[in-house]
Amino acid sequence: MLPTESKKSLSFKRCIEVGDLVIVYERHDVMKPVKVSKDGVLQNRFGFYKHSDWIGKPLGTKVFSNKGKFVYLLAPTPELWTLVLSHRTQILYIADISFVVMYLEVVPGCVVLESGTGSGSLSTSLARAVAPTGHVYSFDFHEQRAVSAREDFEKTGISNLVTVEVRDIQGEGFPEKLSGLADSVFLDLPQPWLAVPSAAKMLKQDGVLCSFSPCIEQVQRTCEVLRSNFIEIRTFEVLLRTYEVKEVKMDTSSMVDESHEEDNGGTRPCKRKHRSNEDDNVSRDNSSSNATSVVMARPCSDARGHTGYLTFARLQCLA
Repeated sequence: MLPTESKKSLSFKRCIEVGDLVIVYERHDVMKPVKVSKDGVLQNRFGFYKHSDWIGKPLGTKVFSNKGKFVYLLAPTPELWTLVLSHRTQILYIADISFVVMYLEVVPGCVVLESGTGSGSLSTSLARAVAPTGHVYSFDFHEQRAVSAREDFEKTGISNLVTVEVRDIQGEGFPEKLSGLADSVFLDLPQPWLAVPSAAKMLKQDGVLCSFSPCIEQVQRTCEVLRSNFIEIRTFEVLLRTYEVKEVKMDTSSMVDESHEEDNGGTRPCKRKHRSNEDDNVSRDNSSSNATSVVMARPCSDARGHTGYLTFARLQCLA
């Protein structure tokens, strides 16, 4: 285990102060990160909100605009931050992140190596998982992305748990100073098989590696290299299916008539009766009186599909 400061901790202040980052929640698909300032004002379709009215209030508070409309002020948890962060690269979402954290066996006190940093979506969840005494070492070959990631980690209050460095892991490998000290390694690279030998040197005995790849050809080449030093090689694809639930009005009279017909052995063929306007009006009145509220659920039409393949492997212990 690398030496870490005993003072490191991940905590959320329960009352909002100047300089805090909060997530302004309008609805489940409309959220925005806002840094609180003394004279700041947030404007949206509901009106304007003065930051001065937020200061001193607990996270989770409902605040009202000049028009009487409200929003919620929430803590920047990893789950919410993943939904509102700036996309510098393609990111991992909650379904893949939760799977990665579990199968990498990340717990408080762990040391985790990550390449590349990207937009920092996974890094934020890893930081919370290793807190308060663990540490995440994240590497990205793109200098501006690394700088932006550091700024984001400062905003969310996890900079003491994440170290971001500029390094080409595919070409140079991980730093030798971390050799044998990592509990787990995560790779999100175009050619992850090039980084597997270096990752094996970084892992402790029985450590776990995960590689995220969008294409199955990348998975195949990575698995070929993993077989030399790793065991328990497994690949998963996580598909999340969400449902929309809503209440609708349904006419129950027709359902009752159909059930009676079935009980009587069906109906005999007959001529279709011509309906007058008066009959239609009566029918509408009866249907409105017989309508009941029914809760219906169906899969969302815009559900997110394939994101990538997650390949896990455990470092083979020396005999």
